[in-house]
Amino acid sequence: MQGPPLCPVMPEVSSAYVFLNIDLSLLRFISAELTRGYFLEHNEAKYTERRERVYTCMRIPKELEKLMFFGIFLCLDAFLYVFTLLPLRVFLAMFRFITLPCYGLSDRRLLQPAQVCDVLKGVILVICYFMMHYVDYSMMYHLIRGQSVIKLYIIYNMLEVADRLFSSFGQDILDALYWTATEPKERKRAHIGVIPHFFMAVLYVFLHAILIMVQATTLNVAFNSHNKSLLTIMMSNNFVEIKGSVFKKFEKNNLFQMSNSDIKERFTNYVLLLIVCLRNMEQFSWNPDHLWVLFPDVCMVVASEIAVDIVKHAFITKFNDITADVYSEYRASLAFDLVSSRQKNAYTDYSDSVSRRMGFIPLPLAVLLIRVVTSSIKVQGVLAYVCVVLFYCGLISLKVLNSIVLLGKSCQYVKEAKMEEKLFNPVLTATPGKPAGKQQSTFKSTQGISTGENGSTSVTSQPVQQENSPSLLVTSNSDQFLTTPDGEEKDISQDSSELKHRSAKKDLLEIDRFTICGNRID
Repeated sequence: MQGPPLCPVMPEVSSAYVFLNIDLSLLRFISAELTRGYFLEHNEAKYTERRERVYTCMRIPKELEKLMFFGIFLCLDAFLYVFTLLPLRVFLAMFRFITLPCYGLSDRRLLQPAQVCDVLKGVILVICYFMMHYVDYSMMYHLIRGQSVIKLYIIYNMLEVADRLFSSFGQDILDALYWTATEPKERKRAHIGVIPHFFMAVLYVFLHAILIMVQATTLNVAFNSHNKSLLTIMMSNNFVEIKGSVFKKFEKNNLFQMSNSDIKERFTNYVLLLIVCLRNMEQFSWNPDHLWVLFPDVCMVVASEIAVDIVKHAFITKFNDITADVYSEYRASLAFDLVSSRQKNAYTDYSDSVSRRMGFIPLPLAVLLIRVVTSSIKVQGVLAYVCVVLFYCGLISLKVLNSIVLLGKSCQYVKEAKMEEKLFNPVLTATPGKPAGKQQSTFKSTQGISTGENGSTSVTSQPVQQENSPSLLVTSNSDQFLTTPDGEEKDISQDSSELKHRSAKKDLLEIDRFTICGNRID
């Protein structure tokens, strides 16, 4: 007779022990398979995490589209600026330049830096517009239409790559021109001159406008093809983007760059679709019935773009364990750029800020749209010119309304993200060869210049030009938000709860806004 076991046995082990010592049969095996049980609560953390992933994927469409909606209106605001306020600002700058001798040269500058940049933008826009008249759109259309479908598909992919490369380098060319034209002249010359930079900028805008015209022409050929095969292939190209993105490792800052790139790409596609519709309506003598023929194809292209973005971002966040709340941080970052550009110590225009952040440069697209509109619509008679003036007034009203709404929503997003203190507390960066302590005392003595009597900073006043203070280097509030200094981190480390809150956003805050092209993924 066998005695009791020498050590206690766990219930699961004893069940397996009994199962191994019984006579096996097919009936007993089927009975065990039908009656065996298991408890999911034994791995509660795993299943809870899986459920949260499902909820995150369900939240992605809403959060992503909120970010896209806000970003697209930022791009629209920068795009409308070229047509509405930029001509008025150029007119005021030229009026100041002409009438300045009547008031005496009280200032060493003939024009303020912002006015110089506006004049340069206006001159580049006009020169490139007249240069575009030498490009025949009809000949380009028939040349592209004569190519095979596969060749056009390859050409379209090459154009997309070229557009991203142009966007990544274009704003650097324009920034180099603006800084060369406005930097203090007492410094030692370390550049090739304003005129070479100006010709480089004109050449860039002209070539980029031609590139976008070829893109629009290829899309127009796809719309007008009989079997829509080219349009189908071009739409399938968006789904290939999913394969090249979702299986890569992404951090929060990489996803932020991709989100900005998607915003820019979607807005550019909207403008391209507008150009295609204008060209087609012109060919059919502005028959409104033809617009309903184009409408299904336009909806199909837009729907495929939205679907690809949703699927791409949903799986990227799933594979990299990123929550859907990160899109609210991205929206707050874009809002911070807009609000900080309205301050007295702003160092850039908000349209240039959008260009650097998203890689969206409105000048080439504006040149192409003006070229297409002027060639498609003939203005003849007094009534036609009255309609043009009324349309221009409507654009100005839309621009002003859009700017007011965006500014209000941006202030709301910045306040919700608890970043408003960064707008009013500029941080000093140590200048090479000068201790930071001396700068701090100098900054305290001049702090009253950038703040009002009540300590608040205006977001609508013009920047104040400070002379004889080249050694004082104050970083922009936008960079203060996007790059957290080491000294500030040491002070914050005393408060553990605040450090935890800031460290969660550190990856996003450390993005250098001047190196983002809107398309680069590290």
